[in-house]
Amino acid sequence: MTLVIREATVDDAVLIANISHQTFHDTFAAYNTKEDMDKFLGQQFTKGKLILEVGAKQNIFLLAYDGKAVAGYAKIRDDRVPVTMGNVSALEIARLYAMTSQIGKGVGSQLMQSCLKIAEQKQKEWLWLGVWEKNQRAIDFYTKWGFEKFDETDFLLGDDMQRDWLMKRKV
Repeated sequence: MTLVIREATVDDAVLIANISHQTFHDTFAAYNTKEDMDKFLGQQFTKGKLILEVGAKQNIFLLAYDGKAVAGYAKIRDDRVPVTMGNVSALEIARLYAMTSQIGKGVGSQLMQSCLKIAEQKQKEWLWLGVWEKNQRAIDFYTKWGFEKFDETDFLLGDDMQRDWLMKRKV
């Protein structure tokens, strides 16, 4: 599959809000209560919040298209590094999602390649990310790309405190 991947603009914020909501729900709804999902989605993926995120200078959003259809997206953040990584130059892959119909078709791999290219262009030493400890499919994907677990952190989904693994790889 050959995708077109482009950097999103503020004009894409509503689209990003919609696909953020959809992909997060599709990925995690079966593992969480409706109440926790509704609360989290209502706080984290509002159109207003996403408009601010897409317009923020520390964020880069990538949109992947299969023809005219959105196949997935990534959010890269350049404003923080976990204390346990030390004083290094790093980018965070804050989100990397494929639309449900596109899973297994290489969307994640092509988005990951784009994230690595951006990290190289920005002369970063590391890429890092957080992934839910129970999301084995994602952990396997990141491990295949050379990411290794280096820490854990809390992640509040609605009212449910969960554990995320922090993973990193050299650029």
